[in-house]
Formats: sequence, structure tokens, C-alpha cells
Amino acid sequence: MSFFIFFFIVITVYISANVYIFRKGLLAIASYPLLKLYITIFFWFLVSAYPAGRIIEKLYLSYFSDFLIWVGSFWLAALLYFFLFCLLIDLLRLANSFVPYLPSLVFGEKFRFYLFWFSLSVIGVLLFAGYLNSIKPVIKNVEIDIPKAAGRRDSLHAVLISDIHLGTIVGNGRLERIISEIDRIGPEIIMIAGDLVDEDLQPVLRQDIGHTLKKLDAPLGVYAVTGNHEYIGGADDAVEYLEKHGIVFIRDSVLKIDGSFYLIGREDTDMFRFTGRKRQPLEELATLTCEEYPVVLLDHQPVNLQKAARVGIDLQLSGHTHHGQLWPLNYITSAIYKVSRGYGKVANMQVYVTSGVGTWGPPVRTGSRPEIINMKILFDSEIEK
Repeated sequence: MSFFIFFFIVITVYISANVYIFRKGLLAIASYPLLKLYITIFFWFLVSAYPAGRIIEKLYLSYFSDFLIWVGSFWLAALLYFFLFCLLIDLLRLANSFVPYLPSLVFGEKFRFYLFWFSLSVIGVLLFAGYLNSIKPVIKNVEIDIPKAAGRRDSLHAVLISDIHLGTIVGNGRLERIISEIDRIGPEIIMIAGDLVDEDLQPVLRQDIGHTLKKLDAPLGVYAVTGNHEYIGGADDAVEYLEKHGIVFIRDSVLKIDGSFYLIGREDTDMFRFTGRKRQPLEELATLTCEEYPVVLLDHQPVNLQKAARVGIDLQLSGHTHHGQLWPLNYITSAIYKVSRGYGKVANMQVYVTSGVGTWGPPVRTGSRPEIINMKILFDSEIEK
């Protein structure tokens, strides 16, 4: 029920926002009937492309469904900026109704027409720049100091990635480039903080992405946890496929890595929303560790940080937020999450949240960079000999 309520709200907002900018656009080209007709047809094609593509993808996966999803995905980003642009114009005009300050020409038909083409040009450039940004991940070097001895280790060289969203939009080409960057770093361990696949597994199967995933390798292993998108598409099937291709999933369980530190992996918190099952309490998982050793928690969503700190977690690694992905949504994620991106600290627990290396929805990033975290974790210098 909660899913259907959420779905209804999303559809209502989507339709309302499109109707709003459509009406504003028609006002700008009211004197050009033929252009008005073409724009109307093209506009509603863009609006329907993404939902139609997702529906067709479920029925019959094809290049046509891929085309619709790609077009519709770009429109999702365009919709945000057209909405903000129209809202800004309305607010300026509203302010002018109280304190007149705008020249009369801004209310003219010709000005609206030029403003229409100006908005198209600016938003088109913004989307193109955001797309280029989305396909070029940066390597972010991070150093974390955990004041605990870790067996014979004084450090750990790790890579943290999250939110690749493998599927129709992010396929083998992008994954190859990500793996190439990770190989260049040469980590001892790779940790994936959820949303490895983007809901539906069928596009992953069609592209045989698992074959590429096998190239992801590190001496201590490649470990992952489920994210909310694995649960949207069916977590068990996704995990089974990914584990066949070299990814070790830690699902509400604890591993001791190299006799040096504990790695706790949690099911995503949305597990209950999609399955009706609650994930295992973190307190119970923590009892399977020894407090003398460093404890690293891999949890997709950076929530309940206080609880994790109370049970003795030394370092929590998360993703999920994309740090908004599209500006100005990064301000919203910063308001929702104590740590929306980067390093933070809660009591004695350190937290690192990556903005992810892929994209969800629009293949566009204007509010954050896609990133691969090159992490060096330092342990207590008093190493057991």
C-alpha cells in the first residue's frame, strides 16, 4: 500500500509539473499556430517516453524501449529545470505586481517568444554538460584513521563505490571504464554500498553485464550490500545473478576479513517496504564481532547513524544520496541526511557517504560528481606481532 501511495504521489507531481510548464510554453508561442502544434506533439511525446519505455521494457525488452527510456530520462532532468525556470519567472512577476520594477517590454509577446528559445538553449546546454559530467568519474582520495589494532595490519587500501545502477542507461561501456579506473588504483578490497543494479534485471541479462563484472577483482575480495533498487526489482534474483559473477553479498551478516577487521553488511532499510520482512537488528549483528578489532559497517542508506555509533561501529560506509545528483536537489539531501556526501562523525563513529559512480533516472549530474573513493584506512600503530 505504501508503494502505491508513493507511486500515486510521484505520478501526480509529474503530471502537474508537466502541465504547468506546458501551459507556460504555449503562452510564449501563442501567435505561431503551426509551431504550437509541433511543440505540443513533441512535448507530450517527451512526457510519455519514460513511463512508456519502462512499461514496454517489462513486456518486451528491445532497442525501441531503450530509445524511449533514454529520451524520457533526459526529459526528467529537463522537466526539473523548465519547472524552476517557469517558477522563477512567475515569482518575479508576482513581486512586480506588488512593487512594479519590470519594464513593460517583458510582458510583450515578442519578449515571451525570445524567452522561450532562450530557456530551451540554456537548458539544452546544461543537460549536455551534465551528461558529460556523469560519464567521467573522479577519483577521490580519502584517509581514515581507526584507533584500533587490526591483527598484523597497519593499514587497508580499499575502494568504495556505490549506486552504479546497471541497466538500460548504465551498461557495459560505463562499467568497463569504472573497472579500468579501479584497476589503476589497485585496491586490496572493493566495497559496493548498494544499488549495483537499477531495478529490472532483464537489461543486465540482455547485455551480459555479468561477464564484465567478473573483471572486478581485488586480493581480499569484492563485497556488496543490497540497496533499495535491488529490492524494487527483486533482490533475491539480482543477488543470485551478481554472486555468480564474482560479487560477495553480505546480507545481514558479519565477515572477518584477513583476520584483521570485521565487515558488517546490512540489508537495505527498504527491505520491509517491499517484502514485509524486517532486517536483522544491528545490535544482534554487532554481538558477532569483537570490540578489540575494527568494525566497518556497509549500509546503503546513511540513516540511523546514532544507533550504529552506540553499538560500537568504527566506520560506516554508505551511498544512496547521489548528493542530489541534480542541482539544487543537493540542498534537499543535505537537509534530510546528517551526512549527504563525504566525511562525517557521529559520536566516536566515523562516516563516509559517497555520491555514487552512476546515475539514476536522468543520465545527468549537475549537483555532484560521479566518484570512486580511493580509501586508505589506517589502524593503530601498536600492531600485534
